Amino acid sequence: MEKIGRIGGKSKKNRKLGQERILREEEYQNLDRESKVEVIKALIPLGLMRVAEMLEEEVEELAGPRYSRGAGQENLVRYGKNPGSVKLAGQRHPCSVPRIRNKRTQTEVPLKSWRDLHGSGEVDEVLLRRVLYGISCRNYEAAAANVPEAIGLSKSTVSRQFIEASAQQLKEFNERDLSPYDIVAIFLDGKTFAEDTMVIALGITLTGEKVLMGFTQTGTENGQTIHDFLRELLDRGLRVEQGVLVIMDGSKGMRAAVKKALKNKAIVQRCQWHKRENVVSYLPKNEQERWRKKLQQAQQKATYQEAKRALNQLIKDLESRNTCAANSLKEGLEETLTLHRLGLFELVGISFKTTNCIESIMSQVEARCSKVNAWKNSSQKQRWLAAALMDIEPRLRRVKGYKHLPLLRQKIQEQLGILKRSDAA
Repeated sequence: MEKIGRIGGKSKKNRKLGQERILREEEYQNLDRESKVEVIKALIPLGLMRVAEMLEEEVEELAGPRYSRGAGQENLVRYGKNPGSVKLAGQRHPCSVPRIRNKRTQTEVPLKSWRDLHGSGEVDEVLLRRVLYGISCRNYEAAAANVPEAIGLSKSTVSRQFIEASAQQLKEFNERDLSPYDIVAIFLDGKTFAEDTMVIALGITLTGEKVLMGFTQTGTENGQTIHDFLRELLDRGLRVEQGVLVIMDGSKGMRAAVKKALKNKAIVQRCQWHKRENVVSYLPKNEQERWRKKLQQAQQKATYQEAKRALNQLIKDLESRNTCAANSLKEGLEETLTLHRLGLFELVGISFKTTNCIESIMSQVEARCSKVNAWKNSSQKQRWLAAALMDIEPRLRRVKGYKHLPLLRQKIQEQLGILKRSDAA
């Protein structure tokens, strides 16, 4: 015991128990199926114990403690037990359900706690998350069978319940009111998802929080589709009256859609990473890395004048090497330097010079959806994506440089003429 005390902290509790160990979500995701089942098995007896406690508490409130007389409500008495089952961790478990009877009316009194526990017909959030985190519908039946006394769910039952739960998530995601969010920047990017392109809109609030506002399924980054998508976000309450910065790649269709839908309330920062990759794609592979570094060094210059001068020099150098690469660098050059022109590149450039925020989110989506072997239809793709995004969103961190976002808004408003520089001063 002395050795244990030395390992723990100084407090009396720590000497006896050591430091607490909390399983993080990422650790749970990385567990194999057998380990996940062991976690479930450890929690279920505690859940059943709490179910029994809740039922007994209501019975005592109605009929009084066991073997007592006249301690409960008038005419109510205990009347044995019935076999029943309760849903815990995505499957049903047998339990005993106490009965209460009214002696005067000779009728049974239903237990409110049992009605709530037995199932209200709502989607099973636990099952939804478990399927997302690694126990597939195919393996779920075997996992349930490993839990003692469980009334296991079949593969088809799990699949049906997951469809119901994820459909509810998709509905909530598509109908969520955006008006409470004070959005200062919007990331727009199309990502490949199950052989389709999903254009995702990620909003950044004035305090730096990330809000997944929606997505649309499209074969390519089609201008009309994206315009309709942006109009839908506006109809759901997205507020752009104070001006927003839109970070996007070089898609002409997407650029036209932003201009048409958001009109004169948005300025665009073209993703510098996409621009570099577009330029070097015209060059031989053995030269691409060298030119990629040159472009990055030029884009990283602290001021607008320095960055513009360095990029213009690279355009001249590329014209003698590859005219197509030079023209690619010229196209949209000013929009790749929007943050430089606003004088904020060093303050917020780390977060807003590329669409990396969405890239990071999609890598997390891939971790949750990669287990699906066959995508059957559009509904399935959208349900999985919505469920994954809503699961990811609460754990997203604020963008780096969030303290400077009020200044970003001021600069955006000055650029758009919403706020005059004299007013800002």
